[in-house]
Amino acid sequence: MNSSMINPQILGEAADWLVQLHSGTATPADHQAIAQWRNRSIEHAQAWQRAEALLGDFRGVPANLALQTLQRASRKEGLSRRKALTCLGLLMMAGPLGIASQHLPWEQWTADQRTAVGEQKKLQLPDGSQLLLNTDSAVNIAFNATERRVMLLNGELLISTAKDLGARPFIVETPQGTARALGTRFCVRTEGSRSQVSVLEGQVVVTPQMLQQSSTLNAGERQSFKLNRLDAPQPFDIAAVSWDKGMLLANNMRMDELLDELSRYRPGVLRCHPDVAALRVSGAFSLRDTDASLRLLSDTLPLNISRLTRYWLSVEPRV
Repeated sequence: MNSSMINPQILGEAADWLVQLHSGTATPADHQAIAQWRNRSIEHAQAWQRAEALLGDFRGVPANLALQTLQRASRKEGLSRRKALTCLGLLMMAGPLGIASQHLPWEQWTADQRTAVGEQKKLQLPDGSQLLLNTDSAVNIAFNATERRVMLLNGELLISTAKDLGARPFIVETPQGTARALGTRFCVRTEGSRSQVSVLEGQVVVTPQMLQQSSTLNAGERQSFKLNRLDAPQPFDIAAVSWDKGMLLANNMRMDELLDELSRYRPGVLRCHPDVAALRVSGAFSLRDTDASLRLLSDTLPLNISRLTRYWLSVEPRV
């Protein structure tokens, strides 16, 4: 069941419980009541998962601060508490969770290696391969006598594989399938119910988990896939893959897509006003200083950066 199929009243109740749980005044009885409410039906359980996922949208922000920011946004719009809760419920209806195809949050928290929002981490693997973990990412590493396997639980990584004397295959596993390297350098990214492989050098064989079909990608090719679907390979500019250098190179990119990318590297919410979403942008933008990137946008385009708090920014047309 996705969130669009959940009864709006149940979503509203979940929003109310969410506020109570993170209010700082929740009692043991409240926690027990929430647990009982969650267990009333599948719909109730799904609504609560959507409520928790909503807080997850505020990457890197403590849950109570995320809720305060949401409530402040509601007050700025002149909403009552009941209407604010209704807004939270509507936010929960924004889209499907894709829970069945995602790892549970605790698997990310206990991962072998993980990065915070805005952080990157370089690792040397036991075989000498080089791994760069991008922002808000988590991996488990499982090397044995027969294979070298990296499990990407969330986020994005860049792998430069080393030759292996035992000829063990190098495999990156995502919740949607696997990418097997054929002596190569490549990126793997997972987001929601979809994964994407981008090959910078060599070749990579992509295999969705529930599809008896594979695809071999060459350098300069990129392919997205789901559990049971392979999209057509697409060419891409290898030079534009520069996140490992802390940069985002935009070439005629839509404004909403650019802001989506920048938002991965900063905590909180970065919104794009519908009136500027289709603006085309070209340039080099820092991922290590996203505030500087936003200032560059407002200095060179007819845009205004509205700040409710440091965790809630909106890019709007200049009036």
